[in-house]
Amino acid sequence: MLSRRRMMQGTAALALAGLPRAAFAQDQPAAPIVFVHGDSDAAAIWQTTFWRFESNGYPRDRLFAINFTDPQARDDDTIAQANRSSTQDQLRELTAFINGVKAQTGAAKVAIVALSRGGYAARGAIAANPASVSHAVLGGTPNHGVFAIDALLGSEYNGRGPFLMKLNAGDSEVTPGVPFLTLRSDGYDLYAQPDGRFIGHPGAPINVTAEGPALKGATNLVLGQVDHRGTACSPRAFAEIYKFIVGRAPARIAIAPEAEVVVNGLVTGVVEGTPTNRPVEGALVEVYRISAETGERQGTPAHAKKTGADGVWGPAKFDSISPLEFVVTAPGAPITHIYRSVFPRSFAQLNLRPSAAVAKEDSDATAIVRMDRPRGYFGLPRDIVLLDGKEPTDIPPGVPATWHTQLKLAAVEDRPIVGEFNEERIVARAWPAKDGHVTIIELTA
Repeated sequence: MLSRRRMMQGTAALALAGLPRAAFAQDQPAAPIVFVHGDSDAAAIWQTTFWRFESNGYPRDRLFAINFTDPQARDDDTIAQANRSSTQDQLRELTAFINGVKAQTGAAKVAIVALSRGGYAARGAIAANPASVSHAVLGGTPNHGVFAIDALLGSEYNGRGPFLMKLNAGDSEVTPGVPFLTLRSDGYDLYAQPDGRFIGHPGAPINVTAEGPALKGATNLVLGQVDHRGTACSPRAFAEIYKFIVGRAPARIAIAPEAEVVVNGLVTGVVEGTPTNRPVEGALVEVYRISAETGERQGTPAHAKKTGADGVWGPAKFDSISPLEFVVTAPGAPITHIYRSVFPRSFAQLNLRPSAAVAKEDSDATAIVRMDRPRGYFGLPRDIVLLDGKEPTDIPPGVPATWHTQLKLAAVEDRPIVGEFNEERIVARAWPAKDGHVTIIELTA
């Protein structure tokens, strides 16, 4: 094993030595890029995007991702709602974050890459200070609403509501002087659909089309049948984002491995069913190297730490050949076992959210195994999706509309539980629900 590890590390070193760096010479430093996540998400969603930028020689210290404190939108933008944010809350946080990046890097301008709701705050920040932004990329942002109807006018997602009407006013929908790129799906984005079935009103016309994310005055690209998150997080989206900001196509799409990997992030919480990015104090995080074939732990924890008030659970060092099990024991939450593929590169924004409380309808399960795809949605028949050797029945065919699939077991079986998504394969183990445990297979792709 040791000789194989050294061989792999040597291969990684060769790969890194070949990364293109000439484009980012000291006399022309790379522009800082601020990545902005969407509703209910966190900075961790940009993991593979960071890795692809780095694999093309983009300096790690020029890549930044915000964690909005309360990432979920209010039902009505004008009415306070616990653990949720208004459009003004998001604009204020993003503006402060951009100013912090500029101060840290000494750069006069930043580039912005935003997904979904994050594009609203990005557009607001650019309009308020266009001299601070060199490029803007919006992936899947519902710029003309998730719906456009005469009811629910307080929702920021209503194309006929005051928020979007003001944001889209004028002959051009972009801020002059800042190049904009919008990326959208060709009919596979659940938030750009003419029918209300994905927002709980099947058959109701909601006056939105697949062209909803496009903006007058921007470069508007259609990526094909990518899902909502894939408009910004997919390899296809990366190629366009990189080209737009850097000025040429990336040299590689594949992620180049590092010999040693340093991973860090926060433990954050789900409060009364609402996901937040607020740090959780007193959470124990244990990380185990596991067998890629059986999911069994390979010895004692490779890392263990209890979080302080800042919620930070790392940093932790690993090799780039071992899959991992993260165990998060946080106050008021199930003990959550998160199984992950090999980490080929370092990442400092790995937020760990323990599972929400088990739903009442699942209380009869002896064990619960969930498979998540944080950077995309499951699409059938577009994707190969297998959980414990079977195609899940809780994923509807057609437009990708869910990023979770769940397996309930009648007994805690001492055997591997395999999750597969296209070419990614993760092997996990089931843990007893009656003792407060939940298993999550978390996909990288």
